[in-house]
Amino acid sequence: MRVVLAGGGSAGHISPALALADALRQADPAIGVTFLGTERGLETRLVPQRGYELATIPPVPMPRSLTPQLFMVPGRLAAAVNAAARVLDRTDADALVGFGGYVSTPAYLAARRRRVPIVVHEANPRPGLANRLGARLTRHVFIGNPDASLPHARYIGIPLRREITELDRLDLADKARAHFGFRPDLPVLLVTGGSQGARSLNQAVFGAAGWIREAGVQLLHLVGPRSTVDAQPPVAGPAQVIVPYLDRMDLAYAAADMVLCRAGAMTCAEVAAVGLPAAFVPLPHGNGEQMLNAAPIVRAGGALVIEDAALTPEWIRDTLLPILLDADRVAGMSRAAAGLGRRDADTRLAAEVLSIIAGSR
Repeated sequence: MRVVLAGGGSAGHISPALALADALRQADPAIGVTFLGTERGLETRLVPQRGYELATIPPVPMPRSLTPQLFMVPGRLAAAVNAAARVLDRTDADALVGFGGYVSTPAYLAARRRRVPIVVHEANPRPGLANRLGARLTRHVFIGNPDASLPHARYIGIPLRREITELDRLDLADKARAHFGFRPDLPVLLVTGGSQGARSLNQAVFGAAGWIREAGVQLLHLVGPRSTVDAQPPVAGPAQVIVPYLDRMDLAYAAADMVLCRAGAMTCAEVAAVGLPAAFVPLPHGNGEQMLNAAPIVRAGGALVIEDAALTPEWIRDTLLPILLDADRVAGMSRAAAGLGRRDADTRLAAEVLSIIAGSR
């Protein structure tokens, strides 16, 4: 069997596609997996690193307003569809799985032309243009957020990397805390603004550092590789570990009792899967999607949400720290988050894809 995965562009599209690829390989080591991307996306680095073939097609940027560039879209789209069709032909694809983004639109159209079964996975509560199109071309549609709305959609969760889905936070907690130099008997607050960091989170946490230390809370703060804030850990009191980024987020999740973070789809899926209580700070711009990402976990009682403009050092002191110091409440939030999390979305989606291929033969 041979599967083509269209998930280029952002990490939000590539990461679940890679998780599915790993699950397909685990289910059938002989399966052929090819990624469809462009020459300028993150996929050019992430996909080869994981040992998968990457086939590139021309990018088709979609202007957001009426500009002369809009008139170039039909020609560019036709070229991209033709290129995607050639990949499907060369690989003799049995199925095309799309995760949205600019690569998926030509991939869906090419698969429709070649009569290759189409599978759509949408991670976000507000589906993008590509997946809205794809969902009209197939009945095999899966969503990662229970509030998403697409024709024929079934809620399955977001495929996550195995080091997250197999993480036992309680079992690894002491080892993880020792890794960062934390004491095992004091609570740990994890702060992360995502791959690039978040200035507002950094400023609020640095402003509250003294109160965090006085409360007896240890801090693991991922400021982002581009952060220009210069903060030195204290020489006394509970440990405050400040680093640009971490390769081992599983250790960070295991060491923490609570996380202060953005509310991207992958972040929400990961913290729910591992049962880590969260204080979500959705991005203040865009279409409000991050607030929607967090909503199911907040409703379930596994997280709280604070608007970016309201995130201050005083809010951390008056709201976040009292919750973190209430062990019973933290335990209840952890159970609520874990109850909503999906650890098996990768294997479930892989099983669906293999079943669809078997049914089409």
